[in-house]
Amino acid sequence: MTIQLNGKTVTLPQEVATVQDLLSHYQIENRIVIVELNKEIPGKEQYETLLLNEGDRVEMIHFVGGG
Repeated sequence: MTIQLNGKTVTLPQEVATVQDLLSHYQIENRIVIVELNKEIPGKEQYETLLLNEGDRVEMIHFVGGG
């Protein structure tokens, strides 16, 4: 499946089907992340059941600490 991720076209492996799968694929599932899917921000409780579709537009913002 091909989606737009943070403004870039990416092709995902077949096992990436949900928003949670996407976070796991990029190894950021344990970070504080805000996901926007097609201009809507779903609740974290939806990540495991919210299916991704061909052509979806996803923006992921994760926070990095530093000093």
